[in-house]
Amino acid sequence: MENHKQALIEEKKHLEGELSSVGRRNPEVPGDWEATPAPIDIMMADPNEVAGGVEEFEGRAAVEVELENRLLEVTDALARIEAGTYGMCSVCGNPIEDDRLGANPAAITCKAHMNG
Repeated sequence: MENHKQALIEEKKHLEGELSSVGRRNPEVPGDWEATPAPIDIMMADPNEVAGGVEEFEGRAAVEVELENRLLEVTDALARIEAGTYGMCSVCGNPIEDDRLGANPAAITCKAHMNG
């Protein structure tokens, strides 16, 4: 389990770094992130540049959502380690296979329930 915990800690750091490149922590909601727009001088920008900025923001927002969702999975897995419930399938309660946890240390189900 210690190797899974270390992998989760490293992934959490990586995800937070990636999130900070496309967003910022939401000061009003602890643990929440929000996408930030790319810097653009609206007053000096031509319409194509503004449209490109909007398109880039939408892309950053989509990436931010995916990263934030994965960060939540990783954070939840670390909490399960602390609670002593890590590695147990949330559906049947049986142990999650080690190779499944090796591939995805944040997994919450065994192989039999991973697509359900």
